[in-house]
Amino acid sequence: MRKLLFTALLALLAKSATGQALPPSPRQLYPGLFEAVQLGRVYPDGKTFVDALPKAPAGTIRAAYQAQHTQADFDLQTFARTYFDAPVAGTDTYRSNVAAGLRAHLDTLWTVLQRRPDAEAAPETSLLPLPRPYLVPGGRFREVYYWDSYFTMLGLVEARRVGLVRDMVDNFAYLVNRYGFIPNGNRTYYLTRSQPPFFARMVELLAKAQGDSVRARYQAPLLREYRYWMAGADALKPGTAAGPVVRLPAGEVLNRYWDASDQPREESYAEDVAAAKLSKQPPAQFYRHVRAAAASGWDFSSRWFGPAGTLGTIHTTDLVAVDLNCLLYGLEQTLARGYERQGKAELAKAFWQKAASRRQAILRYCWDAPTGWFADYNWRQQRRSAQRTLAAVYPLTTGVATAAQARQVAAGLRRDFLRPGGLVTALPRSGQQWDAPNAWAPLQWMAIAGLTRYNQLTLADTVARRWTALNGRVFTQTGKLLEKYDVVNPNAAAGGGEYPLQDGFGWTNGVLLWLLNRYPEAKQ
Repeated sequence: MRKLLFTALLALLAKSATGQALPPSPRQLYPGLFEAVQLGRVYPDGKTFVDALPKAPAGTIRAAYQAQHTQADFDLQTFARTYFDAPVAGTDTYRSNVAAGLRAHLDTLWTVLQRRPDAEAAPETSLLPLPRPYLVPGGRFREVYYWDSYFTMLGLVEARRVGLVRDMVDNFAYLVNRYGFIPNGNRTYYLTRSQPPFFARMVELLAKAQGDSVRARYQAPLLREYRYWMAGADALKPGTAAGPVVRLPAGEVLNRYWDASDQPREESYAEDVAAAKLSKQPPAQFYRHVRAAAASGWDFSSRWFGPAGTLGTIHTTDLVAVDLNCLLYGLEQTLARGYERQGKAELAKAFWQKAASRRQAILRYCWDAPTGWFADYNWRQQRRSAQRTLAAVYPLTTGVATAAQARQVAAGLRRDFLRPGGLVTALPRSGQQWDAPNAWAPLQWMAIAGLTRYNQLTLADTVARRWTALNGRVFTQTGKLLEKYDVVNPNAAAGGGEYPLQDGFGWTNGVLLWLLNRYPEAKQ
């Protein structure tokens, strides 16, 4: 029976957008064993097992488990240790030298977090091989992450490591060419979802460093990514959605975060199964919303919750996300510029028009005049979300906002979001890691860049200095640069989330170096 189940699972493996069969994930490789290990909490962190290195072929491990697991003296933890090696991160053994200073620490971390190409990755692991070197965030995040990498690249450019930036952009081009989209990260269990589409901004960053000809090199993978986000749009009727695409009542097309699976996340399997039992939603619907929130990078935030403000009320796929659509607006513009450089005027004109239409739709559906804020739009209920979050800075960073709107958002940031350590992510204290009192480097940078673009320089300066000072103070005290920070009480450690606070940390390092080079008198 177990063999038949495994055969059925493999037969149902999805294919990539390029028509190629996707490599099996850990749950597909080890049916029964996977669920037992994750639900039995053999490892404190559910990500440990899905990243583990098998010591024998998967077939051998499955057969051994089938033969042993019903025996009276069977010990699951011993079995796992016998057949798997737990992964080790480079930051697990690295020790910083606080006395050498913050800049020296940043310079060292580029090497600590760098990984060689994975062309010869061990078989039947969850790692998806990449052809070029890359940087990982650090800690439990032992693989490349999509949107994290843009903010890491900002620092790499400042550190004059542009060659590594190009390597990483090449890796993302490889992923989209291989799978039809850029996965959340280079793991098999991430092959059902992407993340905020920063690829176009990466290309623009590299073009600024290496010249405008860079755009032609990546035009084809940029177009493939666009097709992923817009797949099925032409067939949609107003007021309906399919995959990541939503057609709104007046016919406009915007996007939502999406995951192709409606199963518990493999890397957080036990957490998802337990949370589903507390939700009134059907499990498959709940899992889909949870996975879509993971695709947003904001996992988790009250931004995605219903009025009760609990994870059980999550409804991510009901929301047209303002940040996502601003990034896709930028992608359309980058494609237009690429076609202009190639002398393809009609194609360039078409993408400029797509961008203009998207901007108008964002302004129509996501701008809330009474509050002076950009918010997600609930396409099912046909009304804007009442949640006010830092996603509102994306229209400033990408140039979607009008000057008057930018002034109102800046006023709201100063009045409601500014704290001693920077800008808080969302106002509720829900216990989720993307809510108060926490703050994250990518959103600080997006806010600073957006405020600067609209000449809100005093507030941009304040945010930059408070955030940089907080990073520096924590480094002096602990020798670490962290994934997230408590900006309300800068002497407290950030909390929330499904795992302990992580050290490393790629996007914190990149944003911090970018800021230090523009605010030289800030804490170093």
